[in-house]
Amino acid sequence: MGASAFLAAVLLVAGIIVLFKTVRMVPQGYEWTVERFGRYTHTMDPGLHFLIPVVYGVGRKINMMEQVLDVPSQDVITKDNAVVKVDGVVFFQVLDAAKAAYEVANLEIATIALVQTNIRTVIGSMDLDESLSNRETINAQLLNVVDQATNPWGIKVTRIEIRDIQPPRDLIDSMARQMKAERERRAVILEAEGHRQSAILRAEGEKQAAILEAEGEKEAAFREAEARERLAEAEAKATEMVSNAIAQGDVQAINYFVAQKYVEAFEKLATAPNQKFVLMPMEASGLIGTIGGVAELAKEALGKQQAATQARLAPQREG
Repeated sequence: MGASAFLAAVLLVAGIIVLFKTVRMVPQGYEWTVERFGRYTHTMDPGLHFLIPVVYGVGRKINMMEQVLDVPSQDVITKDNAVVKVDGVVFFQVLDAAKAAYEVANLEIATIALVQTNIRTVIGSMDLDESLSNRETINAQLLNVVDQATNPWGIKVTRIEIRDIQPPRDLIDSMARQMKAERERRAVILEAEGHRQSAILRAEGEKQAAILEAEGEKEAAFREAEARERLAEAEAKATEMVSNAIAQGDVQAINYFVAQKYVEAFEKLATAPNQKFVLMPMEASGLIGTIGGVAELAKEALGKQQAATQARLAPQREG
């Protein structure tokens, strides 16, 4: 009884083990490789599968989802012999489970080593300034090289991102001083350009003001010359009229000329700015006589005008 019970228990345990070895459930996002006596035969997709125990077994369980690997920081020498620390991340996805399982011993370690090697190659071919400013170019070159190199492993490298490029501390300080000097140089140039533009605008304004002032003086001189010309014409006309009157026998016409010049000369002496008080001998009778002669001249001219008017009107009355 005891031996049969023990045998039944052993058979039950063996049956359970065989059942677990026969029925296999592959989760979503994974693929399992199947081996027959240690040799790869096929790959199981996500879902329920049945295997013959002992003959068939599960080889590798491969993650088919996109994965991320951290690339450790490493020292890289640039083309101009500057030492920088570089790290990054790699995004990849397994496309062929069998190749990923059997073509490379350790997929993650191999991928990281490949990326590190190519980082040293790409950045080593660039200057420091170029490597700091062309990160997108570095990422593209790394992706192209690493993706081709990992193609036999059955994976697809989707992205490689350089996370940080850190120059030495003394080099960072030197770059900061250089940037500060460049900013100060630009500020000085801008300030000098502002002064230059201001001086140009000021000179242009002074030039326009001088032109306008010269134009004004020219116009004023023209007006003054025109006024003098008209005054000279008036004086010439008056002289002609006086001369005609003298030629016709009116001697008193010259008294008008003398009186006018006499009064103008006396007015200039009286209104001079450097004179406060004027004493001069003057014969009042001579001035009055001259003015009287002017009055007589005016009366004679008025009488002649009235006589000429009456002479023109006389024939009209007789008719």
